Amino acid sequence: MADLLEITAARREFVTPEGGRLAALDGVDLTVGANEFVTLLGPSGCGKTTLLRAISGFEMLDSGTMRLGGADLTALPPFRRPVNTVFQSYALFGHMTVARNVGYALEVAGVPRPARDGQVAEALEKVGLSGLGARRPGQLSGGQRQRVALARAIIAKPRLLLLDEPLSALDRNLRQQMQLELKTLQNNLGIAFIFVTHDQEEALTMSDRIVVMRAGKIEQIGTPRDIYRRPRNRFVAEFIGETNLFPVTVDRIEGDLALARTAEGVELSLPSSGRSVGERITAILRPADFTLGREGIAGRVTRAVYLGSDLYIFVQPQAGGPEIRVIARDGAGLAEGAAVRLAHDPAQVHVLEAA
Repeated sequence: MADLLEITAARREFVTPEGGRLAALDGVDLTVGANEFVTLLGPSGCGKTTLLRAISGFEMLDSGTMRLGGADLTALPPFRRPVNTVFQSYALFGHMTVARNVGYALEVAGVPRPARDGQVAEALEKVGLSGLGARRPGQLSGGQRQRVALARAIIAKPRLLLLDEPLSALDRNLRQQMQLELKTLQNNLGIAFIFVTHDQEEALTMSDRIVVMRAGKIEQIGTPRDIYRRPRNRFVAEFIGETNLFPVTVDRIEGDLALARTAEGVELSLPSSGRSVGERITAILRPADFTLGREGIAGRVTRAVYLGSDLYIFVQPQAGGPEIRVIARDGAGLAEGAAVRLAHDPAQVHVLEAA
């Protein structure tokens, strides 16, 4: 996939109330493909919105470069960048019809009415709002208003669409529906999307790649599967989904397996490749990586949370140490206080970092 956007050593600083300087972006390097859905993910204050605003031109970099299709964007004002933004608030004009909201940029640009009407109808059809052009935003549902904002953003055929937490105001069911619709729309349009969110589920559902940020820096870039199954460090492991962290020491090697123990005595099996006796590592297992059986880590259920198709349980190991979080797909009838054993596939263990 050819790179559409290239960001190199991007830095943006702000003055703090105390008179110091805070790097909202601290040497960020990022490329985005021509038809790629990239999500910027991280906690509040990590720099993801600042990065989005820098791409759009609403924030100017203190240093670094930004190129789109080979052309230098770094010093260009927003109106000269082939980029559009969908904001969290949608920013629709309440006194205008849906059709005029969508076609407003074309109207300002002097596009003749017949051509403008045709493009508005095409954009509304792409987002599933055909026939609603005469309504006003106040007559639409939250999901429909979000589609109007999308139609307005794509009508000018930008090469890159930026989305700043556009689903945050929607209820859970509608958010899940719109996640799938956004990804489908991006595929159909054939343009790149950069999506900002702090919601892990959104990032995992829609993205071709996820950019995990913290304190103005990129911690890891990868596919949703890579980020989830092979986090680079403890921050990524704990931020993306639920996880169990086990600081362990390799106790012995038995063929293809290494046996490792926590300080309390909880034993894990993992592939022996690259491991050595006495080595201290941190291993992770996701809640779904455990199964209930007759062998494995002995413990007792301390809490059980019903999730519909699954049961989410917290297990206190008999040997001691932190509770283990488990999605018990075969846990029907389990109650607090029940004795269980937790088995795991050694191949699912990811060695995260030195303990």
